[in-house]
Amino acid sequence: MSENFERHAYDILIIGSGGAGLRAAVAAAEGGAKVAVLGKSLLGKAHTVMAEGGVAASLGNVDPADGWETHFYDTMRSGHFINNYKMVEVFAKEAPDRVLELEQWGAVFDRTPEGRIMQRPFGAHTFRRLAHVGDRTGMEIIRTMEQKILTVNVDVFQEITATKLFIDNGRVAGTVAYYREDGRFALFTAKAVVIATGGWGKAYKVTSNSWESTGDGAALAFRAGAELVDMEMVQFHPTGMVWPPGVRGLLVTEGVRGEGGLLRNSEGERFMEKYDPQRMELSSRDVVARSIYKEVQAGRGTPHGGAWLDITHKGPEYIKRKLPGMYQQFMALADVDITKTKFEVGPTIHYTMGGIKVDALTCATNVPGLFAAGECAGGLHGANRLGGNSLADILVFGKRAGDGALEFIQGHEGTPKVEEAEVQAEIERVLQPVGQESGENPYALHEQLQEIMANHAGISRNGPELEQGLQKMLELKERAKSMSAPGSRTFNPGWHSVHDVRNMITLCEAIIRGAIERKESRGAQWRLDHPDELEEYGKINFVHKMEDGEVKTYTSPVAEMTAELQELFQLGAAPGIAKSGKKE
Repeated sequence: MSENFERHAYDILIIGSGGAGLRAAVAAAEGGAKVAVLGKSLLGKAHTVMAEGGVAASLGNVDPADGWETHFYDTMRSGHFINNYKMVEVFAKEAPDRVLELEQWGAVFDRTPEGRIMQRPFGAHTFRRLAHVGDRTGMEIIRTMEQKILTVNVDVFQEITATKLFIDNGRVAGTVAYYREDGRFALFTAKAVVIATGGWGKAYKVTSNSWESTGDGAALAFRAGAELVDMEMVQFHPTGMVWPPGVRGLLVTEGVRGEGGLLRNSEGERFMEKYDPQRMELSSRDVVARSIYKEVQAGRGTPHGGAWLDITHKGPEYIKRKLPGMYQQFMALADVDITKTKFEVGPTIHYTMGGIKVDALTCATNVPGLFAAGECAGGLHGANRLGGNSLADILVFGKRAGDGALEFIQGHEGTPKVEEAEVQAEIERVLQPVGQESGENPYALHEQLQEIMANHAGISRNGPELEQGLQKMLELKERAKSMSAPGSRTFNPGWHSVHDVRNMITLCEAIIRGAIERKESRGAQWRLDHPDELEEYGKINFVHKMEDGEVKTYTSPVAEMTAELQELFQLGAAPGIAKSGKKE
Protein backbone atom coordinates (compact mmCIF):
# COMPACT_ATOMS: atom_id res chain seq x y z
CA MET A 1 0.00 0.00 0.00
CA SER A 2 1.47 3.32 -1.09
CA GLU A 3 1.73 6.24 1.32
CA ASN A 4 0.57 9.76 0.55
CA PHE A 5 3.17 12.43 1.10
CA GLU A 6 3.67 16.16 0.66
CA ARG A 7 5.81 17.37 -2.24
CA HIS A 8 8.06 20.42 -2.08
CA ALA A 9 10.56 21.66 -4.65
CA TYR A 10 13.39 24.07 -3.86
CA ASP A 11 16.62 25.29 -5.36
CA ILE A 12 18.57 24.75 -2.15
CA LEU A 13 17.60 22.68 0.86
CA ILE A 14 19.27 23.26 4.22
CA ILE A 15 19.03 20.36 6.69
CA GLY A 16 19.67 21.83 10.13
CA SER A 17 18.31 25.04 11.65
CA GLY A 18 21.17 26.10 13.94
CA GLY A 19 23.64 28.90 13.34
CA ALA A 20 25.37 27.25 10.36
CA GLY A 21 22.10 26.30 8.67
CA LEU A 22 20.52 29.72 9.10
CA ARG A 23 23.66 31.50 7.88
CA ALA A 24 23.76 29.24 4.82
CA ALA A 25 20.08 29.93 4.18
CA VAL A 26 20.61 33.69 4.32
CA ALA A 27 23.53 33.50 1.89
CA ALA A 28 21.62 31.33 -0.58
CA ALA A 29 18.41 33.35 -0.37
CA GLU A 30 20.22 36.67 -0.79
CA GLY A 31 21.64 35.19 -3.99
CA GLY A 32 18.12 34.70 -5.32
CA ALA A 33 17.61 30.98 -4.64
CA LYS A 34 14.38 29.44 -3.40
CA VAL A 35 15.45 28.03 -0.03
CA ALA A 36 13.98 25.77 2.64
CA VAL A 37 15.35 24.95 6.10
CA LEU A 38 14.46 21.69 7.86
CA GLY A 39 14.85 21.62 11.65
CA LYS A 40 14.69 18.53 13.86
CA SER A 41 13.56 20.72 16.74
CA LEU A 42 11.87 24.11 17.04
CA LEU A 43 13.48 27.13 15.44
CA GLY A 44 15.64 28.77 18.10
CA LYS A 45 16.20 25.52 20.01
CA ALA A 46 19.34 24.54 18.08
CA HIS A 47 22.45 23.51 19.97
CA THR A 48 24.08 26.81 18.99
CA VAL A 49 22.38 28.33 22.04
CA MET A 50 24.52 26.09 24.27
CA ALA A 51 27.72 27.83 23.11
CA GLU A 52 28.12 30.36 25.88
CA GLY A 53 31.58 31.86 26.17
CA GLY A 54 31.95 33.79 22.95
CA VAL A 55 32.85 33.84 19.27
CA ALA A 56 36.55 33.95 18.38
CA ALA A 57 37.62 36.65 15.94
CA SER A 58 40.80 38.73 15.76
CA LEU A 59 39.08 42.11 16.02
CA GLY A 60 41.92 43.47 18.14
CA ASN A 61 39.58 45.61 20.24
CA VAL A 62 41.24 44.69 23.55
CA ASP A 63 44.62 43.42 22.35
CA PRO A 64 45.54 45.50 19.27
CA ALA A 65 48.42 43.17 18.38
CA ASP A 66 45.96 40.40 17.51
CA GLY A 67 45.45 39.56 13.84
CA TRP A 68 44.34 36.74 11.59
CA GLU A 69 47.87 35.34 11.52
CA THR A 70 47.84 34.80 15.30
CA HIS A 71 44.38 33.25 15.17
CA PHE A 72 45.61 30.95 12.39
CA TYR A 73 48.69 30.07 14.46
CA ASP A 74 46.64 29.30 17.57
CA THR A 75 44.08 27.18 15.69
CA MET A 76 46.66 25.11 13.81
CA ARG A 77 48.76 24.59 16.92
CA SER A 78 45.74 23.58 18.99
CA GLY A 79 44.65 21.18 16.23
CA HIS A 80 48.12 19.58 16.31
CA PHE A 81 48.60 20.40 12.63
CA ILE A 82 46.24 17.81 11.10
CA ASN A 83 43.74 20.60 10.36
CA ASN A 84 42.96 21.51 6.76
CA TYR A 85 45.24 24.55 6.76
CA LYS A 86 43.33 26.25 3.93
CA MET A 87 40.11 26.08 5.95
CA VAL A 88 41.92 27.57 8.93
CA GLU A 89 43.33 30.41 6.82
CA VAL A 90 39.92 31.27 5.36
CA PHE A 91 38.38 30.99 8.82
CA ALA A 92 40.89 33.24 10.58
CA LYS A 93 40.71 35.90 7.87
CA GLU A 94 36.91 36.03 7.63
CA ALA A 95 35.80 35.60 11.26
CA PRO A 96 36.07 39.36 12.09
CA ASP A 97 33.84 40.28 9.15
CA ARG A 98 31.22 37.72 10.18
CA VAL A 99 31.13 39.08 13.73
CA LEU A 100 30.82 42.68 12.56
CA GLU A 101 28.10 41.57 10.18
CA LEU A 102 26.18 40.07 13.12
CA GLU A 103 26.51 43.38 14.92
CA GLN A 104 25.05 45.16 11.90
CA TRP A 105 22.14 42.72 11.95
CA GLY A 106 21.37 43.60 15.54
CA ALA A 107 23.48 41.37 17.80
CA VAL A 108 24.08 43.11 21.13
CA PHE A 109 27.64 42.37 22.31
CA ASP A 110 29.23 43.40 25.58
CA ARG A 111 31.25 46.61 25.17
CA THR A 112 34.61 48.07 26.07
CA PRO A 113 34.63 51.50 27.76
CA GLU A 114 35.27 52.96 24.28
CA GLY A 115 32.12 51.30 22.93
CA ARG A 116 33.79 48.57 20.89
CA ILE A 117 32.87 44.88 21.07
CA MET A 118 34.39 43.46 24.26
CA GLN A 119 36.70 40.43 23.94
CA ARG A 120 37.64 37.99 26.72
CA PRO A 121 40.53 35.53 27.09
CA PHE A 122 39.94 31.83 26.42
CA GLY A 123 42.01 28.67 26.61
CA ALA A 124 45.04 28.52 24.26
CA HIS A 125 44.18 31.80 22.52
CA THR A 126 47.25 34.06 22.53
CA PHE A 127 45.15 37.20 22.90
CA ARG A 128 41.80 38.21 24.34
CA ARG A 129 39.76 37.28 21.30
CA LEU A 130 36.24 36.13 22.22
CA ALA A 131 33.47 38.59 21.42
CA HIS A 132 30.69 37.79 23.83
CA VAL A 133 27.29 38.58 25.29
CA GLY A 134 27.84 37.70 28.94
CA ASP A 135 27.80 33.90 28.89
CA ARG A 136 24.89 33.67 26.46
CA THR A 137 26.64 34.35 23.17
CA GLY A 138 25.18 31.42 21.22
CA MET A 139 21.68 32.42 22.23
CA GLU A 140 22.26 35.94 20.95
CA ILE A 141 23.58 34.60 17.65
CA ILE A 142 20.50 32.43 17.16
CA ARG A 143 18.21 35.32 18.12
CA THR A 144 19.93 37.56 15.57
CA MET A 145 19.82 34.91 12.85
CA GLU A 146 16.13 34.23 13.51
CA GLN A 147 15.41 37.93 12.97
CA LYS A 148 17.57 38.01 9.84
CA ILE A 149 15.88 34.96 8.31
CA LEU A 150 12.58 36.89 8.35
CA THR A 151 14.04 39.43 5.92
CA VAL A 152 14.83 36.91 3.16
CA ASN A 153 12.80 34.40 1.16
CA VAL A 154 13.28 31.23 3.24
CA ASP A 155 10.69 28.61 4.22
CA VAL A 156 11.30 26.98 7.59
CA PHE A 157 9.94 23.52 8.45
CA GLN A 158 10.13 22.76 12.16
CA GLU A 159 10.17 19.47 14.06
CA ILE A 160 10.81 17.40 10.97
CA THR A 161 13.37 14.60 10.54
CA ALA A 162 15.15 13.80 7.27
CA THR A 163 15.84 10.09 6.80
CA LYS A 164 17.57 9.68 3.43
CA LEU A 165 19.35 11.70 0.75
CA PHE A 166 18.37 10.75 -2.80
CA ILE A 167 20.91 10.67 -5.62
CA ASP A 168 20.11 11.09 -9.31
CA ASN A 169 22.89 10.33 -11.81
CA GLY A 170 25.51 10.87 -9.13
CA ARG A 171 24.07 14.21 -8.01
CA VAL A 172 22.11 14.92 -4.83
CA ALA A 173 18.40 15.24 -5.55
CA GLY A 174 16.71 15.92 -2.20
CA THR A 175 15.43 14.13 0.86
CA VAL A 176 12.38 12.50 2.36
CA ALA A 177 11.43 13.53 5.90
CA TYR A 178 8.66 12.97 8.41
CA TYR A 179 6.95 15.37 10.80
CA ARG A 180 7.73 14.31 14.35
CA GLU A 181 4.27 15.25 15.59
CA ASP A 182 2.19 12.80 13.58
CA GLY A 183 4.53 10.91 11.27
CA ARG A 184 3.26 12.25 7.96
CA PHE A 185 5.88 12.31 5.21
CA ALA A 186 7.20 14.96 2.85
CA LEU A 187 9.48 14.83 -0.18
CA PHE A 188 11.82 17.77 -0.68
CA THR A 189 13.50 17.85 -4.06
CA ALA A 190 16.41 20.27 -4.48
CA LYS A 191 19.20 21.19 -6.86
CA ALA A 192 21.64 21.34 -3.93
CA VAL A 193 21.57 20.33 -0.27
CA VAL A 194 23.50 21.77 2.69
CA ILE A 195 23.96 19.58 5.77
CA ALA A 196 24.23 21.66 8.98
CA THR A 197 22.95 19.32 11.68
CA GLY A 198 25.65 19.65 14.34
CA GLY A 199 27.40 16.87 16.22
CA TRP A 200 26.76 13.53 17.90
CA GLY A 201 27.52 14.05 21.56
CA LYS A 202 24.53 11.96 22.64
CA ALA A 203 26.57 8.91 21.73
CA TYR A 204 28.09 9.45 25.19
CA LYS A 205 26.19 9.49 28.47
CA VAL A 206 28.15 12.28 30.18
CA THR A 207 27.73 15.06 27.64
CA SER A 208 26.98 18.75 27.43
CA ASN A 209 24.90 18.08 24.31
CA SER A 210 21.11 18.10 24.19
CA TRP A 211 18.82 15.43 22.74
CA GLU A 212 19.11 16.63 19.14
CA SER A 213 22.82 15.84 18.85
CA THR A 214 22.66 12.36 17.32
CA GLY A 215 24.64 12.91 14.13
CA ASP A 216 21.71 12.67 11.74
CA GLY A 217 23.15 14.82 8.96
CA ALA A 218 26.61 13.27 8.98
CA ALA A 219 25.07 9.78 8.83
CA LEU A 220 22.75 10.83 5.98
CA ALA A 221 25.66 12.24 4.00
CA PHE A 222 27.87 9.22 4.73
CA ARG A 223 25.24 6.78 3.47
CA ALA A 224 24.82 8.92 0.37
CA GLY A 225 28.52 8.59 -0.47
CA ALA A 226 30.16 11.50 1.36
CA GLU A 227 33.45 10.89 3.16
CA LEU A 228 34.10 11.41 6.87
CA VAL A 229 37.41 12.65 8.28
CA ASP A 230 39.11 12.80 11.72
CA MET A 231 36.25 10.92 13.39
CA GLU A 232 38.48 9.70 16.22
CA MET A 233 38.81 13.29 17.46
CA VAL A 234 36.01 13.78 20.00
CA GLN A 235 36.40 16.70 22.40
CA PHE A 236 36.03 16.35 26.14
CA HIS A 237 35.31 19.80 27.55
CA PRO A 238 37.23 20.03 30.84
CA THR A 239 34.41 21.56 32.83
CA GLY A 240 30.99 19.99 32.92
CA MET A 241 28.80 19.93 36.01
CA VAL A 242 29.53 16.92 38.24
CA TRP A 243 26.82 17.20 40.88
CA PRO A 244 23.92 16.56 41.29
CA PRO A 245 23.71 13.43 39.09
CA GLY A 246 20.73 14.67 37.09
CA VAL A 247 22.78 17.46 35.53
CA ARG A 248 26.11 15.63 35.23
CA GLY A 249 27.86 16.77 32.07
CA LEU A 250 25.96 20.04 31.66
CA LEU A 251 28.39 22.64 30.36
CA VAL A 252 30.22 25.06 32.63
CA THR A 253 31.45 27.62 30.13
CA GLU A 254 35.15 28.17 29.62
CA GLY A 255 34.24 31.78 30.25
CA VAL A 256 34.43 31.03 33.98
CA ARG A 257 38.14 30.33 33.59
CA GLY A 258 38.44 33.13 31.05
CA GLU A 259 37.14 35.54 33.67
CA GLY A 260 39.62 34.31 36.29
CA GLY A 261 38.27 31.04 37.70
CA LEU A 262 40.88 28.75 39.28
CA LEU A 263 41.04 24.93 39.25
CA ARG A 264 42.09 23.12 42.43
CA ASN A 265 42.23 19.49 43.51
CA SER A 266 40.94 18.05 46.79
CA GLU A 267 44.18 19.09 48.50
CA GLY A 268 43.73 22.72 47.48
CA GLU A 269 46.53 22.65 44.92
CA ARG A 270 46.20 24.73 41.77
CA PHE A 271 47.22 21.65 39.80
CA MET A 272 47.43 23.21 36.34
CA GLU A 273 50.75 24.69 37.48
CA LYS A 274 52.39 21.31 36.93
CA TYR A 275 50.61 20.42 33.65
CA ASP A 276 50.94 23.76 31.84
CA PRO A 277 52.69 26.36 34.02
CA GLN A 278 52.55 29.00 31.31
CA ARG A 279 48.86 28.89 30.33
CA MET A 280 47.49 27.30 33.53
CA GLU A 281 43.65 27.15 33.50
CA LEU A 282 43.67 28.65 30.02
CA SER A 283 45.56 25.77 28.45
CA SER A 284 43.93 23.96 25.52
CA ARG A 285 40.87 21.86 26.29
CA ASP A 286 42.54 18.52 25.68
CA VAL A 287 45.29 19.36 28.17
CA VAL A 288 42.95 20.64 30.89
CA ALA A 289 40.54 17.70 30.51
CA ARG A 290 43.37 15.15 30.80
CA SER A 291 44.81 17.02 33.77
CA ILE A 292 41.54 16.81 35.71
CA TYR A 293 41.25 13.14 34.76
CA LYS A 294 44.78 12.45 36.03
CA GLU A 295 44.11 14.23 39.33
CA VAL A 296 40.98 12.16 39.91
CA GLN A 297 42.81 8.93 38.99
CA ALA A 298 45.57 9.85 41.46
CA GLY A 299 43.04 10.15 44.29
CA ARG A 300 43.00 13.93 44.41
CA GLY A 301 39.48 14.38 43.05
CA THR A 302 36.51 16.13 44.64
CA PRO A 303 33.85 14.17 46.57
CA HIS A 304 31.94 13.35 43.38
CA GLY A 305 34.91 12.68 41.09
CA GLY A 306 35.93 16.00 39.62
CA ALA A 307 37.95 19.12 40.42
CA TRP A 308 37.07 22.35 42.20
CA LEU A 309 36.49 25.49 40.13
CA ASP A 310 36.55 28.69 42.16
CA ILE A 311 35.77 32.23 41.02
CA THR A 312 34.62 33.67 44.34
CA HIS A 313 37.65 35.98 44.50
CA LYS A 314 36.21 38.06 41.64
CA GLY A 315 33.29 39.20 43.78
CA PRO A 316 29.49 38.80 43.45
CA GLU A 317 28.85 41.88 41.32
CA TYR A 318 31.50 40.94 38.74
CA ILE A 319 30.36 37.31 38.56
CA LYS A 320 26.68 38.18 38.12
CA ARG A 321 27.52 40.72 35.42
CA LYS A 322 30.00 38.61 33.46
CA LEU A 323 28.54 35.13 34.06
CA PRO A 324 24.80 35.57 34.65
CA GLY A 325 23.90 32.27 33.02
CA MET A 326 26.35 30.26 35.11
CA TYR A 327 25.17 31.94 38.31
CA GLN A 328 21.55 31.09 37.54
CA GLN A 329 22.38 27.58 36.30
CA PHE A 330 24.10 26.57 39.53
CA MET A 331 21.50 28.22 41.75
CA ALA A 332 18.59 26.53 39.94
CA LEU A 333 20.09 23.08 39.34
CA ALA A 334 22.53 22.53 42.18
CA ASP A 335 21.51 25.08 44.84
CA VAL A 336 25.07 26.41 44.72
CA ASP A 337 25.91 30.13 44.83
CA ILE A 338 29.08 30.42 42.76
CA THR A 339 29.66 33.95 44.11
CA LYS A 340 30.22 32.43 47.55
CA THR A 341 31.55 28.91 47.07
CA LYS A 342 33.65 26.73 44.79
CA PHE A 343 31.94 24.03 42.75
CA GLU A 344 32.75 20.64 41.20
CA VAL A 345 33.52 20.21 37.51
CA GLY A 346 34.79 17.36 35.35
CA PRO A 347 35.33 16.37 31.70
CA THR A 348 32.20 16.03 29.55
CA ILE A 349 31.76 15.15 25.87
CA HIS A 350 31.25 18.47 24.16
CA TYR A 351 32.15 18.58 20.47
CA THR A 352 33.15 16.50 17.48
CA MET A 353 36.18 17.78 15.58
CA GLY A 354 35.71 15.19 12.85
CA GLY A 355 32.86 15.06 10.38
CA ILE A 356 31.95 15.30 6.73
CA LYS A 357 35.00 16.02 4.58
CA VAL A 358 34.49 19.26 2.66
CA ASP A 359 36.27 21.61 0.29
CA ALA A 360 37.92 24.47 2.18
CA LEU A 361 36.46 27.22 0.01
CA THR A 362 33.00 25.99 -1.01
CA CYS A 363 32.15 23.44 1.72
CA ALA A 364 31.36 20.96 -1.08
CA THR A 365 31.56 17.25 -0.32
CA ASN A 366 32.68 14.60 -2.82
CA VAL A 367 28.98 14.10 -3.74
CA PRO A 368 28.02 16.68 -6.38
CA GLY A 369 25.47 19.15 -5.05
CA LEU A 370 25.98 18.18 -1.40
CA PHE A 371 27.57 20.66 1.02
CA ALA A 372 28.20 20.70 4.78
CA ALA A 373 29.00 23.32 7.41
CA GLY A 374 29.36 23.67 11.15
CA GLU A 375 30.05 20.92 13.64
CA CYS A 376 28.96 18.15 11.26
CA ALA A 377 31.82 19.10 8.91
CA GLY A 378 35.43 18.11 9.60
CA GLY A 379 38.78 19.65 8.76
CA LEU A 380 38.88 23.01 10.53
CA HIS A 381 39.71 21.97 14.07
CA GLY A 382 42.08 19.04 13.55
CA ALA A 383 42.78 17.10 16.74
CA ASN A 384 41.39 19.69 19.17
CA ARG A 385 39.09 22.70 18.91
CA LEU A 386 39.81 26.03 20.53
CA GLY A 387 36.98 27.48 22.60
CA GLY A 388 35.06 30.11 20.67
CA ASN A 389 36.08 28.73 17.28
CA SER A 390 32.81 26.82 16.93
CA LEU A 391 30.63 29.94 16.78
CA ALA A 392 33.02 31.56 14.33
CA ASP A 393 33.01 28.30 12.33
CA ILE A 394 29.23 28.31 11.84
CA LEU A 395 29.27 31.91 10.67
CA VAL A 396 32.23 31.67 8.29
CA PHE A 397 31.43 28.30 6.76
CA GLY A 398 27.66 28.64 7.02
CA LYS A 399 27.97 31.56 4.64
CA ARG A 400 30.47 29.76 2.42
CA ALA A 401 28.24 26.66 2.21
CA GLY A 402 25.28 28.79 1.16
CA ASP A 403 27.43 30.60 -1.40
CA GLY A 404 28.89 27.29 -2.59
CA ALA A 405 25.47 25.72 -3.07
CA LEU A 406 24.30 28.82 -4.94
CA GLU A 407 27.34 28.73 -7.23
CA PHE A 408 26.74 25.02 -7.86
CA ILE A 409 23.12 25.39 -9.02
CA GLN A 410 24.05 28.37 -11.18
CA GLY A 411 26.68 26.25 -12.91
CA HIS A 412 24.59 23.09 -13.36
CA GLU A 413 21.48 23.09 -15.50
CA GLY A 414 18.45 20.92 -14.92
CA THR A 415 16.78 19.59 -11.83
CA PRO A 416 17.60 16.13 -10.52
CA LYS A 417 14.64 13.79 -10.12
CA VAL A 418 13.49 11.40 -7.41
CA GLU A 419 11.48 8.37 -8.50
CA GLU A 420 8.19 7.63 -6.74
CA ALA A 421 9.28 4.05 -6.09
CA GLU A 422 12.40 5.26 -4.23
CA VAL A 423 10.30 7.45 -1.97
CA GLN A 424 7.81 4.68 -1.21
CA ALA A 425 10.62 2.23 -0.45
CA GLU A 426 12.18 4.67 2.02
CA ILE A 427 8.84 5.40 3.70
CA GLU A 428 8.25 1.67 4.09
CA ARG A 429 11.70 1.27 5.67
CA VAL A 430 11.15 4.14 8.08
CA LEU A 431 7.72 2.88 9.12
CA GLN A 432 8.83 -0.73 9.61
CA PRO A 433 9.43 -0.46 13.42
CA VAL A 434 6.12 1.34 14.11
CA GLY A 435 3.56 -0.80 15.90
CA GLN A 436 5.98 -3.69 16.40
CA GLU A 437 5.50 -5.20 19.85
CA SER A 438 8.56 -7.45 19.69
CA GLY A 439 12.08 -6.41 18.82
CA GLU A 440 15.02 -4.54 20.27
CA ASN A 441 14.25 -1.57 22.51
CA PRO A 442 15.90 1.56 21.02
CA TYR A 443 16.34 3.14 24.47
CA ALA A 444 18.15 0.06 25.74
CA LEU A 445 20.39 0.01 22.68
CA HIS A 446 21.15 3.71 23.13
CA GLU A 447 22.25 3.08 26.73
CA GLN A 448 24.46 0.21 25.60
CA LEU A 449 25.91 2.38 22.84
CA GLN A 450 26.79 5.06 25.39
CA GLU A 451 28.34 2.44 27.65
CA ILE A 452 30.52 1.09 24.84
CA MET A 453 31.76 4.56 23.94
CA ALA A 454 32.47 5.51 27.57
CA ASN A 455 34.30 2.28 28.37
CA HIS A 456 36.13 1.71 25.09
CA ALA A 457 36.51 5.09 23.35
CA GLY A 458 36.52 7.60 26.19
CA ILE A 459 39.02 10.22 27.29
CA SER A 460 41.79 7.58 27.59
CA ARG A 461 42.09 4.74 25.08
CA ASN A 462 44.20 1.69 24.33
CA GLY A 463 44.33 -0.84 21.52
CA PRO A 464 42.75 -3.89 23.18
CA GLU A 465 39.86 -1.85 24.62
CA LEU A 466 39.22 -0.21 21.27
CA GLU A 467 39.17 -3.60 19.52
CA GLN A 468 36.71 -4.93 22.11
CA GLY A 469 34.61 -1.81 21.65
CA LEU A 470 34.53 -2.31 17.89
CA GLN A 471 33.28 -5.89 18.25
CA LYS A 472 30.58 -4.78 20.67
CA MET A 473 29.57 -1.97 18.29
CA LEU A 474 29.30 -4.39 15.36
CA GLU A 475 27.09 -6.66 17.47
CA LEU A 476 24.95 -3.67 18.40
CA LYS A 477 24.77 -2.70 14.73
CA GLU A 478 23.32 -6.12 13.92
CA ARG A 479 20.81 -5.99 16.75
CA ALA A 480 19.73 -2.49 15.70
CA LYS A 481 18.31 -3.92 12.48
CA SER A 482 15.35 -5.29 14.42
CA MET A 483 14.36 -2.38 16.69
CA SER A 484 10.68 -1.91 17.47
CA ALA A 485 8.52 1.08 18.33
CA PRO A 486 5.16 -0.03 19.79
CA GLY A 487 2.24 2.33 19.27
CA SER A 488 1.31 4.62 16.42
CA ARG A 489 3.31 7.28 14.61
CA THR A 490 1.72 10.08 16.66
CA PHE A 491 3.99 11.52 19.37
CA ASN A 492 6.10 8.36 19.42
CA PRO A 493 9.58 9.17 20.80
CA GLY A 494 10.57 5.51 20.63
CA TRP A 495 10.15 5.63 16.86
CA HIS A 496 12.33 8.75 16.64
CA SER A 497 14.98 7.01 18.76
CA VAL A 498 15.19 4.12 16.30
CA HIS A 499 16.63 6.46 13.68
CA ASP A 500 18.83 8.33 16.17
CA VAL A 501 20.40 5.08 17.37
CA ARG A 502 21.12 3.83 13.86
CA ASN A 503 22.78 7.12 12.98
CA MET A 504 24.93 7.12 16.11
CA ILE A 505 26.00 3.50 15.62
CA THR A 506 27.17 4.33 12.09
CA LEU A 507 29.26 7.27 13.29
CA CYS A 508 30.57 5.54 16.42
CA GLU A 509 31.92 2.69 14.34
CA ALA A 510 33.92 5.27 12.38
CA ILE A 511 35.12 6.90 15.63
CA ILE A 512 36.42 3.60 16.97
CA ARG A 513 37.98 2.51 13.67
CA GLY A 514 39.82 5.82 13.41
CA ALA A 515 41.00 5.59 17.02
CA ILE A 516 42.34 2.08 16.40
CA GLU A 517 44.30 3.17 13.34
CA ARG A 518 45.78 6.31 14.93
CA LYS A 519 48.44 4.62 17.04
CA GLU A 520 49.62 7.76 18.82
CA SER A 521 48.43 10.44 21.24
CA ARG A 522 47.48 13.71 19.53
CA GLY A 523 44.97 16.25 20.83
CA ALA A 524 41.76 14.51 21.84
CA GLN A 525 43.20 11.11 20.92
CA TRP A 526 44.96 9.88 24.07
CA ARG A 527 46.31 6.36 23.59
CA LEU A 528 47.79 4.98 26.82
CA ASP A 529 49.60 2.31 24.79
CA HIS A 530 50.97 4.92 22.36
CA PRO A 531 51.57 7.98 24.57
CA ASP A 532 53.74 9.97 22.17
CA GLU A 533 52.75 12.28 19.34
CA LEU A 534 54.44 10.83 16.27
CA GLU A 535 55.64 12.78 13.26
CA GLU A 536 54.36 10.27 10.70
CA TYR A 537 50.79 10.52 12.02
CA GLY A 538 50.95 14.30 11.77
CA LYS A 539 51.07 13.87 8.01
CA ILE A 540 47.82 11.90 7.61
CA ASN A 541 44.11 12.14 8.26
CA PHE A 542 41.95 9.05 8.57
CA VAL A 543 39.08 9.08 6.10
CA HIS A 544 36.03 6.79 6.17
CA LYS A 545 33.86 5.69 3.26
CA MET A 546 30.68 3.63 3.16
CA GLU A 547 31.20 0.74 0.74
CA ASP A 548 28.46 -1.86 0.26
CA GLY A 549 27.01 -0.94 3.62
CA GLU A 550 30.35 -1.33 5.44
CA VAL A 551 32.54 1.36 7.01
CA LYS A 552 35.99 1.36 5.39
CA THR A 553 38.94 3.39 6.68
CA TYR A 554 41.70 4.94 4.58
CA THR A 555 44.48 7.47 5.01
CA SER A 556 44.67 10.82 3.28
CA PRO A 557 47.75 13.08 3.31
CA VAL A 558 47.56 16.34 5.25
CA ALA A 559 48.12 19.15 2.75
CA GLU A 560 51.39 20.99 3.27
CA MET A 561 51.12 24.64 4.24
CA THR A 562 52.43 27.31 1.91
CA ALA A 563 55.91 28.65 2.66
CA GLU A 564 54.41 31.96 3.77
CA LEU A 565 52.22 30.28 6.36
CA GLN A 566 54.99 27.96 7.51
CA GLU A 567 57.05 31.04 8.36
CA LEU A 568 54.51 31.90 11.07
CA PHE A 569 55.56 28.79 12.98
CA GLN A 570 59.27 29.33 12.44
CA LEU A 571 59.13 32.50 14.54
CA GLY A 572 59.00 30.35 17.67
CA ALA A 573 56.15 32.43 19.09
CA ALA A 574 52.71 33.58 18.07
CA PRO A 575 53.00 36.15 15.23
CA GLY A 576 51.21 38.88 17.20
CA ILE A 577 53.66 38.60 20.09
CA ALA A 578 56.59 38.53 17.70
CA LYS A 579 55.36 41.72 16.05
CA SER A 580 54.58 43.62 19.23
CA GLY A 581 57.36 42.23 21.39
CA LYS A 582 54.95 41.53 24.24
CA LYS A 583 51.52 40.27 25.04
CA GLU A 584 49.37 43.34 25.45
